[in-house]
Amino acid sequence: MTNVSSSRLARSRPKGGRGRRTGSRPASISRHEDPVRDLAFDIVCGVVEHRRMLETTLERSSCEGRDRAAAHRLAAATLRHLGSMTELLQPLLRRQPPESVRCALLLGVAQILHLQTPPHAAVGTIVDLLHRRGLSPFAGLANAVLRRVVREAETLKEGLDDARLDVPHWLWSAWGRRARSITQGFYQEAPLDLTIKPGCEAPEGGETLPTGTVRYPAGTKMTELPGFVEGQFWAQDMAAAMPVRLMGDVRGKRVADLCAAPGGKTAQLLCGGAEVVAVEREKPRAQRLKENLERLQLKAEIVVGDALRWRPSELLDAVLLDAPCSATGTLRRHPDVLWIKRPRDITTLAAGQDRFIDAAYEMLKPGGMLLYAVCSLQDEEGPQRIAHALEDGRWELSPFTEEELAALPRARTEEGYFRTHPGMNIAQGGMDGFFVARLIRR
Repeated sequence: MTNVSSSRLARSRPKGGRGRRTGSRPASISRHEDPVRDLAFDIVCGVVEHRRMLETTLERSSCEGRDRAAAHRLAAATLRHLGSMTELLQPLLRRQPPESVRCALLLGVAQILHLQTPPHAAVGTIVDLLHRRGLSPFAGLANAVLRRVVREAETLKEGLDDARLDVPHWLWSAWGRRARSITQGFYQEAPLDLTIKPGCEAPEGGETLPTGTVRYPAGTKMTELPGFVEGQFWAQDMAAAMPVRLMGDVRGKRVADLCAAPGGKTAQLLCGGAEVVAVEREKPRAQRLKENLERLQLKAEIVVGDALRWRPSELLDAVLLDAPCSATGTLRRHPDVLWIKRPRDITTLAAGQDRFIDAAYEMLKPGGMLLYAVCSLQDEEGPQRIAHALEDGRWELSPFTEEELAALPRARTEEGYFRTHPGMNIAQGGMDGFFVARLIRR
């Protein structure tokens, strides 16, 4: 069970009105404000009905502070358990309600089963939500269904394979024998991982991992840690911090970081002594990259442009390509990705990744290095892309050695790739799924 309870998620009705117990008939109508459930409802409906990313809805919301954080936790918990909760609800519904009503029911079940919300609040807040959203005809249904979930939770859960149900079939099949181990890291909130700027001390309360990343408990707010304003660290999952480290000594080398925002890898390269050109196509993301580097007091040449078309004035020593991908490896932080992506998206992304690799070839000196990385669990975006790149003889694979991956030996594949998934090192909080390969231009 995910322990992400908060006073805001446990909140029911304001004092002073007529109370009701979970087992009583619904009160007439209660439409008091509840920004937490309203935003969580918008997020889940956005994912389920419109394939809209969780972060997109969150960014559009005017909800701030603790309400925003609580809504994010509620929506994320709902999306993590979406498949198993949908299956649990099936025997309780004589006919399928509208998609928006189903989303509201799922929010209620998530509160009851996974967020430790008091039952009366879990039921009452969803009934109120339906009234606020013009779905009053379904309030009685929600009241009855959620009350049954409260009473019969253990019976309803019996025999459900949550891990299998909470991953779309096409993804489960694509992951093959790794599927169940991947899901072991799915249900816990991701911790906060920091990369510390050289010469600076990590804030207290963190655990230094073998890779050098410093890890803090889930829910830690980076912006409130001492040293944030001074630019002494930045957020970066332990797996995401590895690609630059696997480039070796970059001192004095001219390196392009393609698709560079938000800038964590650019910052690593700069701290390693590289001369960096950071290329980012989208102006808002390039602005975010600029602001992040300014806070860290680091300076790179920032190019706002398409990396497929941009070419340096002189050939480079190395290119870091963190390619646009399905991001299935980030499912701990972004459970919405499982329900937004489709098989055809992987095909389109893979074709784009081939084009990025071809573009990187034209940027490099002979003997120059391409460090290819994707935060994806899909073979089509990882080993298959490297196999394709090696077919015409222009590239040579430079396998990662056991010494280079001594801190994460399980991440080294037989081919010499770096490959992680969310179920790795689960006792220490897991990690994102990444694939990394090193190629040398012939």
